[in-house]
Amino acid sequence: MVKTGANIAVPYTLFAALSTVINICTQMISIKIYKGSYAIELSILLGTATGLPLRYFLEKRYIFAFHSKSIIHDGQLLMLYSFMGIFTTTIFWGGEYAFYLIHNSDTMRYTGGVIGLSIGFYVKYHLDKRFVFVDRAQKVLI
Repeated sequence: MVKTGANIAVPYTLFAALSTVINICTQMISIKIYKGSYAIELSILLGTATGLPLRYFLEKRYIFAFHSKSIIHDGQLLMLYSFMGIFTTTIFWGGEYAFYLIHNSDTMRYTGGVIGLSIGFYVKYHLDKRFVFVDRAQKVLI
């Protein structure tokens, strides 16, 4: 079955929302537990780390319907997926941190995080579609 925009948009949005909730909740828990030096930066890092593996497996299966060839291939895909996430994570972190620096408020920091995550998810989908979840054999020109 060929997936259309509508077939992709709804589950992708749900996975992105789930990931966002997990991310922000992890940050809130982190801030409640640790208030020392670099607490904000640590909470952002931990929030990112909690959503990544879940999104990888959900997107691989339900968005891209991609089957890895082996556990090694799956590990390579996860690494490439994570690498693509570096670019989009900077969008998320930049948005969240900018809102924090401008407003000096946790509410606005989380608002910036949601905005940054939303933009990052959009960019990430296109990077993954083009570079991660592709069958290299089909890309060979004859």
